[in-house]
Amino acid sequence: MITKYVLPLFALALLGFAVQQVLQSRQPVPTPQLLMQPPRAPYQNRLAGSGIVEPIFENISIGSATAGIVTAVDVQVGQKVKKGDPLFRLDDRQLQAELKVRQSAVVAADADLKRLKEEPRKEQLPVYEASVREMEASLADMNDQLKRTSDLYAKRVAQEEQLIRMQKQQQQAASRLAKANAEFALLKAGAWDADISVAQAAVDRAQVQVEQTKTEIERLTVKALTDGEVLQVNVRPGEYVGMQPGQANIVLGDVNELHVRVDIDEHDIPRFVPGTKAQASLRGRSTETFPMSFVRVEPFVVPKKSLTGQNTERVDTRVLQVIYAVDPTDKKLYVGQQVDVFIMADASKPETFALPDARTPPAGATTAPTGATTLPVGATTAPTTSTLPASETVPAASAIPAPASDPSNGLLPPSASEPSAETPQDSALPEKSK
Repeated sequence: MITKYVLPLFALALLGFAVQQVLQSRQPVPTPQLLMQPPRAPYQNRLAGSGIVEPIFENISIGSATAGIVTAVDVQVGQKVKKGDPLFRLDDRQLQAELKVRQSAVVAADADLKRLKEEPRKEQLPVYEASVREMEASLADMNDQLKRTSDLYAKRVAQEEQLIRMQKQQQQAASRLAKANAEFALLKAGAWDADISVAQAAVDRAQVQVEQTKTEIERLTVKALTDGEVLQVNVRPGEYVGMQPGQANIVLGDVNELHVRVDIDEHDIPRFVPGTKAQASLRGRSTETFPMSFVRVEPFVVPKKSLTGQNTERVDTRVLQVIYAVDPTDKKLYVGQQVDVFIMADASKPETFALPDARTPPAGATTAPTGATTLPVGATTAPTTSTLPASETVPAASAIPAPASDPSNGLLPPSASEPSAETPQDSALPEKSK
Protein backbone atom coordinates (compact mmCIF):
# COMPACT_ATOMS: atom_id res chain seq x y z
CA MET A 1 0.00 0.00 0.00
CA ILE A 2 2.72 2.45 1.04
CA THR A 3 5.00 1.45 -1.81
CA LYS A 4 2.19 1.60 -4.36
CA TYR A 5 0.59 4.97 -3.50
CA VAL A 6 2.54 7.00 -0.90
CA LEU A 7 6.00 6.91 -2.44
CA PRO A 8 4.84 8.02 -5.92
CA LEU A 9 2.86 10.89 -4.38
CA PHE A 10 5.88 11.95 -2.30
CA ALA A 11 8.07 11.82 -5.42
CA LEU A 12 5.58 14.00 -7.34
CA ALA A 13 5.57 16.55 -4.49
CA LEU A 14 9.34 16.74 -4.52
CA LEU A 15 9.31 17.14 -8.30
CA GLY A 16 6.84 20.04 -8.05
CA PHE A 17 8.96 21.72 -5.37
CA ALA A 18 12.06 21.39 -7.56
CA VAL A 19 10.24 22.86 -10.57
CA GLN A 20 9.04 25.78 -8.46
CA GLN A 21 12.55 26.53 -7.21
CA VAL A 22 13.93 26.41 -10.74
CA LEU A 23 11.28 28.83 -12.00
CA GLN A 24 11.91 31.21 -9.12
CA SER A 25 15.65 31.15 -9.74
CA ARG A 26 15.12 32.10 -13.40
CA GLN A 27 13.25 35.30 -12.57
CA PRO A 28 15.15 38.43 -13.72
CA VAL A 29 17.08 40.17 -10.96
CA PRO A 30 15.93 43.80 -10.66
CA THR A 31 18.60 46.31 -11.59
CA PRO A 32 19.53 48.38 -8.50
CA GLN A 33 18.98 52.08 -8.88
CA LEU A 34 21.89 54.45 -8.41
CA LEU A 35 21.68 56.59 -5.32
CA MET A 36 23.57 59.35 -7.13
CA GLN A 37 24.03 59.91 -10.82
CA PRO A 38 27.72 60.28 -11.76
CA PRO A 39 28.74 63.62 -13.26
CA ARG A 40 28.55 63.82 -17.05
CA ALA A 41 31.04 65.73 -19.18
CA PRO A 42 29.44 68.53 -21.23
CA TYR A 43 32.32 68.57 -23.76
CA GLN A 44 33.52 65.89 -26.15
CA ASN A 45 37.19 66.79 -25.56
CA ARG A 46 37.57 67.53 -21.92
CA LEU A 47 39.73 67.39 -18.84
CA ALA A 48 38.35 66.24 -15.53
CA GLY A 49 39.49 67.33 -12.13
CA SER A 50 38.37 68.06 -8.62
CA GLY A 51 37.95 71.61 -7.40
CA ILE A 52 37.72 73.36 -4.06
CA VAL A 53 35.51 76.42 -3.55
CA GLU A 54 37.38 79.35 -1.99
CA PRO A 55 36.84 83.11 -1.51
CA ILE A 56 38.01 85.56 -4.15
CA PHE A 57 41.10 86.47 -2.09
CA GLU A 58 41.48 82.94 -0.65
CA ASN A 59 41.13 82.14 3.02
CA ILE A 60 42.72 84.65 5.39
CA SER A 61 44.09 82.96 8.52
CA ILE A 62 44.12 85.46 11.38
CA GLY A 63 46.89 84.91 13.92
CA SER A 64 48.33 86.82 16.86
CA ALA A 65 51.56 88.81 16.88
CA THR A 66 51.97 88.22 20.64
CA ALA A 67 51.30 85.29 22.93
CA GLY A 68 48.80 85.47 25.75
CA ILE A 69 45.48 84.44 27.26
CA VAL A 70 42.31 85.20 25.31
CA THR A 71 39.98 87.37 27.38
CA ALA A 72 37.20 88.03 24.87
CA VAL A 73 36.05 86.93 21.39
CA ASP A 74 34.07 89.66 19.64
CA VAL A 75 32.84 87.80 16.52
CA GLN A 76 30.85 84.71 15.61
CA VAL A 77 30.87 82.38 12.62
CA GLY A 78 29.01 83.90 9.70
CA GLN A 79 29.30 87.48 10.98
CA LYS A 80 30.18 90.23 8.50
CA VAL A 81 33.12 92.37 9.60
CA LYS A 82 34.64 95.60 8.32
CA LYS A 83 38.25 96.66 8.21
CA GLY A 84 39.36 97.60 11.74
CA ASP A 85 36.66 95.66 13.63
CA PRO A 86 38.02 93.81 16.70
CA LEU A 87 38.07 90.03 16.45
CA PHE A 88 39.45 88.87 19.82
CA ARG A 89 41.43 90.33 22.73
CA LEU A 90 44.34 89.12 24.87
CA ASP A 91 45.16 89.83 28.52
CA ASP A 92 46.81 93.29 28.80
CA ARG A 93 47.16 93.81 32.58
CA GLN A 94 50.95 93.64 32.61
CA LEU A 95 51.28 96.17 29.81
CA GLN A 96 48.75 98.49 31.46
CA ALA A 97 50.93 98.58 34.60
CA GLU A 98 54.05 99.18 32.50
CA LEU A 99 52.23 102.03 30.75
CA LYS A 100 51.66 103.81 34.05
CA VAL A 101 55.34 103.52 34.96
CA ARG A 102 56.42 105.03 31.67
CA GLN A 103 53.87 107.80 31.93
CA SER A 104 55.39 108.72 35.32
CA ALA A 105 58.83 108.84 33.69
CA VAL A 106 57.45 111.31 31.15
CA VAL A 107 56.19 113.57 33.93
CA ALA A 108 59.58 113.51 35.68
CA ALA A 109 61.53 114.27 32.50
CA ASP A 110 59.17 117.09 31.58
CA ALA A 111 59.53 118.66 35.06
CA ASP A 112 63.32 118.58 34.79
CA LEU A 113 63.12 120.31 31.40
CA LYS A 114 60.81 122.98 32.77
CA ARG A 115 63.18 123.63 35.71
CA LEU A 116 66.08 124.24 33.35
CA LYS A 117 64.07 126.60 31.18
CA GLU A 118 62.98 128.74 34.21
CA GLU A 119 66.49 129.29 35.59
CA PRO A 120 67.65 131.47 37.27
CA ARG A 121 65.32 131.44 40.22
CA LYS A 122 64.64 134.94 41.54
CA GLU A 123 65.14 133.67 45.09
CA GLN A 124 68.78 132.75 44.33
CA LEU A 125 69.87 136.19 43.05
CA PRO A 126 70.06 137.97 46.47
CA VAL A 127 72.14 135.11 47.86
CA TYR A 128 74.78 135.42 45.15
CA GLU A 129 74.73 139.24 45.38
CA ALA A 130 75.46 139.05 49.12
CA SER A 131 78.31 136.66 48.47
CA VAL A 132 79.83 139.10 45.97
CA ARG A 133 79.60 142.03 48.46
CA GLU A 134 81.23 139.88 51.12
CA MET A 135 84.14 139.10 48.83
CA GLU A 136 84.51 142.77 47.93
CA ALA A 137 84.66 143.75 51.63
CA SER A 138 87.20 141.03 52.32
CA LEU A 139 89.35 142.23 49.43
CA ALA A 140 89.19 145.85 50.63
CA ASP A 141 90.31 144.76 54.12
CA MET A 142 93.23 142.80 52.70
CA ASN A 143 94.28 145.75 50.56
CA ASP A 144 94.35 147.99 53.63
CA GLN A 145 96.39 145.50 55.65
CA LEU A 146 98.84 145.08 52.78
CA LYS A 147 99.34 148.89 52.61
CA ARG A 148 100.02 149.13 56.35
CA THR A 149 102.47 146.25 56.22
CA SER A 150 104.27 147.84 53.29
CA ASP A 151 104.71 151.14 55.21
CA LEU A 152 106.05 149.33 58.25
CA TYR A 153 108.42 147.31 56.12
CA ALA A 154 109.71 150.57 54.55
CA LYS A 155 110.45 151.89 58.06
CA ARG A 156 112.13 148.57 58.88
CA VAL A 157 109.55 147.89 61.57
CA ALA A 158 107.89 144.84 59.87
CA GLN A 159 109.75 141.91 58.54
CA GLU A 160 109.82 140.86 54.92
CA GLU A 161 108.03 137.60 55.78
CA GLN A 162 104.99 139.49 57.03
CA LEU A 163 104.88 141.58 53.85
CA ILE A 164 104.95 138.49 51.62
CA ARG A 165 102.20 136.78 53.67
CA MET A 166 99.94 139.81 53.35
CA GLN A 167 100.51 139.96 49.59
CA LYS A 168 99.42 136.30 49.25
CA GLN A 169 96.30 136.87 51.34
CA GLN A 170 95.40 139.90 49.25
CA GLN A 171 95.68 137.77 46.07
CA GLN A 172 93.46 135.05 47.59
CA ALA A 173 90.80 137.62 48.46
CA ALA A 174 90.88 138.96 44.92
CA SER A 175 90.46 135.43 43.50
CA ARG A 176 87.49 134.74 45.78
CA LEU A 177 85.85 137.93 44.60
CA ALA A 178 86.36 136.95 40.96
CA LYS A 179 84.86 133.53 41.63
CA ALA A 180 81.82 135.05 43.31
CA ASN A 181 81.31 137.42 40.39
CA ALA A 182 81.58 134.55 37.89
CA GLU A 183 79.06 132.40 39.78
CA PHE A 184 76.66 135.32 39.96
CA ALA A 185 77.00 135.92 36.21
CA LEU A 186 76.45 132.19 35.50
CA LEU A 187 73.31 132.23 37.61
CA LYS A 188 71.91 135.25 35.81
CA ALA A 189 72.69 133.66 32.39
CA GLY A 190 70.32 130.77 33.10
CA ALA A 191 70.55 127.15 31.85
CA TRP A 192 72.94 126.13 29.10
CA ASP A 193 71.35 125.40 25.72
CA ALA A 194 73.03 122.00 25.57
CA ASP A 195 71.55 121.05 28.96
CA ILE A 196 68.10 122.03 27.72
CA SER A 197 68.60 119.89 24.60
CA VAL A 198 69.59 116.88 26.71
CA ALA A 199 66.54 117.33 28.91
CA GLN A 200 64.32 117.68 25.87
CA ALA A 201 65.73 114.43 24.42
CA ALA A 202 64.97 112.67 27.72
CA VAL A 203 61.36 113.87 27.50
CA ASP A 204 61.05 112.69 23.91
CA ARG A 205 62.49 109.27 24.77
CA ALA A 206 60.03 108.84 27.63
CA GLN A 207 57.12 109.82 25.41
CA VAL A 208 58.22 107.36 22.71
CA GLN A 209 58.35 104.60 25.31
CA VAL A 210 54.79 105.45 26.31
CA GLU A 211 53.66 105.24 22.68
CA GLN A 212 55.50 101.94 22.32
CA THR A 213 53.63 100.47 25.26
CA LYS A 214 50.33 101.77 23.91
CA THR A 215 51.09 100.10 20.57
CA GLU A 216 51.83 96.81 22.31
CA ILE A 217 48.53 97.09 24.18
CA GLU A 218 46.70 97.85 20.95
CA ARG A 219 48.26 94.80 19.29
CA LEU A 220 46.67 92.62 21.97
CA THR A 221 43.35 93.45 20.31
CA VAL A 222 43.44 91.53 17.02
CA LYS A 223 41.48 93.40 14.34
CA ALA A 224 40.32 92.62 10.82
CA LEU A 225 42.57 94.10 8.14
CA THR A 226 39.98 93.71 5.37
CA ASP A 227 36.25 93.35 4.86
CA GLY A 228 34.88 89.84 4.85
CA GLU A 229 32.89 87.15 6.59
CA VAL A 230 33.97 85.06 9.56
CA LEU A 231 34.29 81.50 8.24
CA GLN A 232 35.78 79.82 11.30
CA VAL A 233 36.51 80.65 14.95
CA ASN A 234 39.13 78.49 16.67
CA VAL A 235 39.67 80.46 19.91
CA ARG A 236 37.69 80.66 23.12
CA PRO A 237 38.02 82.94 26.18
CA GLY A 238 40.61 81.52 28.54
CA GLU A 239 42.66 79.70 25.89
CA TYR A 240 46.35 80.38 25.39
CA VAL A 241 47.29 81.75 21.98
CA GLY A 242 50.86 81.32 20.78
CA MET A 243 52.82 82.76 17.88
CA GLN A 244 53.11 79.63 15.74
CA PRO A 245 53.34 80.45 12.01
CA GLY A 246 50.19 79.56 10.11
CA GLN A 247 48.02 79.18 13.22
CA ALA A 248 44.47 80.06 12.14
CA ASN A 249 42.74 81.46 15.19
CA ILE A 250 40.03 83.01 13.00
CA VAL A 251 39.48 82.47 9.26
CA LEU A 252 38.10 85.33 7.16
CA GLY A 253 37.07 85.43 3.52
CA ASP A 254 35.25 87.61 1.04
CA VAL A 255 32.39 85.34 -0.09
CA ASN A 256 30.66 87.94 -2.26
CA GLU A 257 32.51 86.34 -5.18
CA LEU A 258 33.72 82.76 -5.13
CA HIS A 259 36.54 81.03 -6.96
CA VAL A 260 37.18 77.34 -7.62
CA ARG A 261 40.75 76.02 -7.40
CA VAL A 262 40.95 73.09 -9.85
CA ASP A 263 43.71 70.45 -9.70
CA ILE A 264 44.78 69.24 -13.15
CA ASP A 265 46.83 66.05 -13.20
CA GLU A 266 50.36 66.45 -14.54
CA HIS A 267 49.61 63.93 -17.31
CA ASP A 268 46.81 66.19 -18.58
CA ILE A 269 48.80 69.44 -18.55
CA PRO A 270 49.74 69.20 -22.27
CA ARG A 271 46.03 69.07 -23.16
CA PHE A 272 45.08 72.07 -21.04
CA VAL A 273 44.48 75.37 -22.83
CA PRO A 274 44.28 78.51 -20.61
CA GLY A 275 41.14 80.54 -21.06
CA THR A 276 38.84 77.68 -22.10
CA LYS A 277 35.36 77.15 -20.72
CA ALA A 278 34.66 75.00 -17.70
CA GLN A 279 31.67 73.59 -15.87
CA ALA A 280 31.35 72.28 -12.34
CA SER A 281 28.79 70.05 -10.67
CA LEU A 282 28.00 69.53 -7.02
CA ARG A 283 29.04 66.39 -5.23
CA GLY A 284 25.93 64.34 -4.42
CA ARG A 285 23.78 66.23 -6.95
CA SER A 286 25.51 66.06 -10.30
CA THR A 287 22.48 67.41 -12.13
CA GLU A 288 23.06 70.82 -10.61
CA THR A 289 25.81 72.40 -12.68
CA PHE A 290 27.12 75.93 -12.95
CA PRO A 291 29.42 77.52 -15.53
CA MET A 292 32.75 79.08 -14.64
CA SER A 293 35.04 81.63 -16.25
CA PHE A 294 38.82 81.42 -16.40
CA VAL A 295 40.79 83.68 -14.02
CA ARG A 296 44.43 82.61 -13.93
CA VAL A 297 46.90 79.74 -13.80
CA GLU A 298 49.32 79.38 -10.91
CA PRO A 299 52.43 78.32 -12.88
CA PHE A 300 53.90 76.11 -10.20
CA VAL A 301 53.13 72.39 -10.21
CA VAL A 302 52.65 71.21 -6.62
CA PRO A 303 51.98 67.84 -4.94
CA LYS A 304 48.31 66.98 -4.85
CA LYS A 305 46.73 67.71 -1.47
CA SER A 306 43.00 67.61 -2.22
CA LEU A 307 42.08 63.91 -2.22
CA THR A 308 38.77 62.66 -3.63
CA GLY A 309 38.80 59.31 -1.84
CA GLN A 310 38.65 57.13 -4.98
CA ASN A 311 40.47 53.81 -5.07
CA THR A 312 42.37 54.65 -8.26
CA GLU A 313 43.71 57.94 -6.92
CA ARG A 314 47.46 58.31 -6.48
CA VAL A 315 48.84 60.33 -3.60
CA ASP A 316 52.19 60.99 -5.30
CA THR A 317 50.64 62.90 -8.20
CA ARG A 318 51.62 66.49 -8.92
CA VAL A 319 48.98 68.88 -10.17
CA LEU A 320 48.69 72.24 -11.88
CA GLN A 321 46.28 74.55 -10.05
CA VAL A 322 43.92 76.63 -12.19
CA ILE A 323 41.61 79.28 -10.77
CA TYR A 324 38.10 79.74 -12.17
CA ALA A 325 35.48 82.27 -11.10
CA VAL A 326 31.97 81.02 -10.38
CA ASP A 327 29.44 82.84 -12.54
CA PRO A 328 26.49 84.41 -10.68
CA THR A 329 24.11 81.63 -9.66
CA ASP A 330 21.31 81.05 -7.20
CA LYS A 331 22.89 77.79 -5.99
CA LYS A 332 24.30 77.94 -2.48
CA LEU A 333 28.02 77.16 -2.40
CA TYR A 334 30.18 76.94 0.70
CA VAL A 335 33.86 77.68 1.08
CA GLY A 336 35.85 74.45 1.14
CA GLN A 337 33.16 72.49 -0.75
CA GLN A 338 34.48 69.97 -3.28
CA VAL A 339 33.05 69.95 -6.80
CA ASP A 340 33.62 67.95 -10.00
CA VAL A 341 35.01 70.09 -12.80
CA PHE A 342 35.15 69.47 -16.56
CA ILE A 343 37.35 71.73 -18.70
CA MET A 344 37.33 71.91 -22.48
CA ALA A 345 40.59 70.34 -23.67
CA ASP A 346 42.74 70.69 -26.76
CA ALA A 347 41.18 68.45 -29.44
CA SER A 348 44.43 68.22 -31.42
CA LYS A 349 46.13 66.19 -28.69
CA PRO A 350 44.75 62.65 -28.15
CA GLU A 351 43.70 61.45 -24.78
CA THR A 352 45.27 57.97 -25.12
CA PHE A 353 47.81 56.24 -27.34
CA ALA A 354 48.20 52.64 -28.64
CA LEU A 355 51.18 50.37 -28.59
CA PRO A 356 52.76 49.68 -32.02
CA ASP A 357 51.55 46.64 -33.96
CA ALA A 358 53.68 43.62 -33.00
CA ARG A 359 52.30 41.10 -35.50
CA THR A 360 55.57 41.17 -37.49
CA PRO A 361 58.30 40.81 -34.87
CA PRO A 362 61.97 40.84 -35.84
CA ALA A 363 63.82 37.60 -36.40
CA GLY A 364 64.52 35.69 -33.20
CA ALA A 365 62.01 37.66 -31.07
CA THR A 366 58.87 36.26 -29.47
CA THR A 367 55.49 37.09 -30.88
CA ALA A 368 53.21 39.70 -29.28
CA PRO A 369 49.38 39.56 -28.97
CA THR A 370 47.41 40.37 -32.10
CA GLY A 371 45.52 43.35 -30.62
CA ALA A 372 47.48 46.22 -29.14
CA THR A 373 46.21 47.44 -25.77
CA THR A 374 45.26 51.11 -25.55
CA LEU A 375 47.03 52.67 -22.57
CA PRO A 376 46.69 56.10 -21.01
CA VAL A 377 49.37 58.67 -21.55
CA GLY A 378 52.27 58.04 -19.18
CA ALA A 379 51.60 54.29 -18.64
CA THR A 380 54.41 51.77 -18.95
CA THR A 381 54.55 49.78 -22.23
CA ALA A 382 54.69 45.99 -22.29
CA PRO A 383 58.22 44.60 -22.04
CA THR A 384 59.73 42.84 -25.07
CA THR A 385 60.45 39.13 -24.54
CA SER A 386 63.96 38.07 -25.59
CA THR A 387 64.94 34.80 -27.37
CA LEU A 388 66.24 32.11 -25.01
CA PRO A 389 68.46 29.11 -25.80
CA ALA A 390 66.82 25.99 -27.17
CA SER A 391 67.38 24.09 -23.94
CA GLU A 392 65.23 26.49 -21.87
CA THR A 393 61.50 27.06 -21.83
CA VAL A 394 59.80 30.47 -21.93
CA PRO A 395 56.95 31.15 -19.46
CA ALA A 396 53.81 32.75 -20.74
CA ALA A 397 53.87 36.56 -20.45
CA SER A 398 50.82 38.33 -19.14
CA ALA A 399 49.39 41.42 -20.77
CA ILE A 400 49.57 44.72 -19.00
CA PRO A 401 46.29 45.44 -17.20
CA ALA A 402 44.42 48.45 -18.51
CA PRO A 403 43.83 51.16 -15.89
CA ALA A 404 40.36 51.75 -14.55
CA SER A 405 38.36 54.86 -15.31
CA ASP A 406 39.49 57.80 -13.21
CA PRO A 407 37.21 60.86 -13.22
CA SER A 408 40.03 62.96 -11.84
CA ASN A 409 42.05 62.74 -15.05
CA GLY A 410 39.31 62.16 -17.64
CA LEU A 411 40.64 58.80 -18.92
CA LEU A 412 38.20 56.16 -20.16
CA PRO A 413 38.57 52.37 -19.64
CA PRO A 414 39.51 50.24 -22.65
CA SER A 415 36.67 48.92 -24.81
CA ALA A 416 35.28 45.43 -24.41
CA SER A 417 36.78 44.39 -27.73
CA GLU A 418 40.32 44.68 -26.39
CA PRO A 419 42.05 41.56 -25.04
CA SER A 420 41.56 40.67 -21.39
CA ALA A 421 44.23 41.63 -18.88
CA GLU A 422 44.46 38.01 -17.69
CA THR A 423 44.81 36.36 -21.17
CA PRO A 424 48.30 34.84 -21.44
CA GLN A 425 50.47 35.36 -24.48
CA ASP A 426 51.79 32.38 -26.46
CA SER A 427 55.51 32.54 -26.96
CA ALA A 428 57.16 31.25 -30.12
CA LEU A 429 59.73 28.59 -29.20
CA PRO A 430 62.50 27.15 -31.37
CA GLU A 431 61.98 23.70 -32.91
CA LYS A 432 64.37 21.96 -30.50
CA SER A 433 62.35 23.00 -27.39
CA LYS A 434 59.12 21.81 -29.08
